[in-house]
Amino acid sequence: MIHTFLGDTSYRGRAAAAELDSGFPPAFGKVRRQSGDVTKYDKRVAAADWAAVAAELDDYGCALLPQLLTPAECAKIAALWDATERFRATVNLRRHRFGDNGDYRYFAAPFPEPVEQLRQALYPRLLPVARDWHARLGREAEWPDTLDEWLRICHEAGQTRPTPILLRYEAGGWNALHRDLYGDKVFPLQVVINLNDPGVDHTGGEFLLVEQRPRAQSRATATLIPQGHGLVFTTRDRPVRSARGWSAAPVRHGVSAVREGRRHTLGLVFHDAS
Repeated sequence: MIHTFLGDTSYRGRAAAAELDSGFPPAFGKVRRQSGDVTKYDKRVAAADWAAVAAELDDYGCALLPQLLTPAECAKIAALWDATERFRATVNLRRHRFGDNGDYRYFAAPFPEPVEQLRQALYPRLLPVARDWHARLGREAEWPDTLDEWLRICHEAGQTRPTPILLRYEAGGWNALHRDLYGDKVFPLQVVINLNDPGVDHTGGEFLLVEQRPRAQSRATATLIPQGHGLVFTTRDRPVRSARGWSAAPVRHGVSAVREGRRHTLGLVFHDAS
């Protein structure tokens, strides 16, 4: 369920220097699908009403997706937290003043199933929205038809480090408003998947999206994401109606305080990091 309200907010960025590199080299060779292969993740992604998703993105800047992972698959991904060899970097929220009682870890390639499979399935579904948004803003859309081609462009621009993220919040944990920007190459949409069952494994921990409206107070949206479901949301900015037609509304995201329990999420970003 999505709740919206109006109010003032302050924005906080985060520095790329916060990544504590664990020594893994930049990885160009991610898991690739053979052309024509259809995975169970493709079928789950295809089950979404993508016209409705696009409309909700236009209205709110975010939209819930159907269940992308089963509870067993969620548990398997969350259990990787202690397998430190699967990650290239760990960032502590308190140490870097990004929040409290939480950490996030960047996966090293090769990624565990279903990280790459989901990114490959989601990218072509999100691409029409990305191109439409840039057309409204009079910007050139530089994203090619496939994720592999787009990541190659990122790598040629010096953005070679993988960005899929596993996040964990303990009780009292929260994440300040921020954007996941790692260089000049940016895909305007990303996806987060809740790996825990809200209300059972944790209370609180709503996903927050705050949009700065042109010449108006900011608008915030809070979403409680069901277990295994995805939420697609704006990475940097999105088009909103204005007196001049369309204006770019800056958007930041974060997580409200987890009151009890523990919250794990999988973050899928569609551009790599410098």
